[in-house]
Amino acid sequence: MELTKTTYKTSFLEKLSVERIKVELLRTAYGHSLTFLSKFDPRILIAWYSFFAIVPWFVHNKVVLLGMLIAIAILTYTSKPSILVLLILALGLVSDAAYMLVISLLFGGGLSAAWALSTLTLKLLVIALASIAVFSSMDPEKLSDGLLSLGFPAQFSFGVAYGYRMLPILIEEYNNILYSYRLRGRGPERKGFLGWRVILYTGKLSVVAFYPLILNTAKRTRTTVEALEVKGFTYAMKDPKVKKIKLSYLKILPRDYVFLAITVVYVSLLFYIGSHYHL
Repeated sequence: MELTKTTYKTSFLEKLSVERIKVELLRTAYGHSLTFLSKFDPRILIAWYSFFAIVPWFVHNKVVLLGMLIAIAILTYTSKPSILVLLILALGLVSDAAYMLVISLLFGGGLSAAWALSTLTLKLLVIALASIAVFSSMDPEKLSDGLLSLGFPAQFSFGVAYGYRMLPILIEEYNNILYSYRLRGRGPERKGFLGWRVILYTGKLSVVAFYPLILNTAKRTRTTVEALEVKGFTYAMKDPKVKKIKLSYLKILPRDYVFLAITVVYVSLLFYIGSHYHL
């Protein structure tokens, strides 16, 4: 029994460690190559995501929003998202729902007002799950090339891919800075009521560690820019021949058109049903 408790505590602490967070973020950032959405062209996925990131803001029918949510939830499941990202989403959803319920009760609105405000929660949930489904299925290189092919500036497209690649480095460096502060610093001798001194000390270290992190990031960025300029990055990105060679692997196949057609039919059916039924 004691062994079981110890094993459970250890595994729980491992899940909360910075290293575990870094691994989960890497899984999210670099995507999965064997998911359903990863088979499609990145330009199609960007267009699909743009629709579900904009249209829900103009939809107020809960039937349509619920239909979108069901379909996107299935696609999100097939994308094998990180548990950490899903936990953050669930925490935000629960806090948002609790906030709306408390506000509606305080101002005398009751559950009917909370139900009316739940439309916003559905919209946010649809957009959030669409983001997780798409960006968990695309590698940074595909996302960058898709943006470049759609006419976005080369610097912006490269910045997106560079940001993905810098993410694990920044997390690891931030972790090392925290360790160095803990080794050279002195923690509180007494924890205080509910450990408030430890929480305050940890929060202070977390904030202070950002300053050397920003400085080190600026140095790394400058080194990267100088290395790219030496290799002719700016000239290469403006050359149509280089751009054509770089994007030659992007091809819109019949399955991409089928995916878009199914999406259009499904959304049209949702709007048709929503025009006859309301929640």
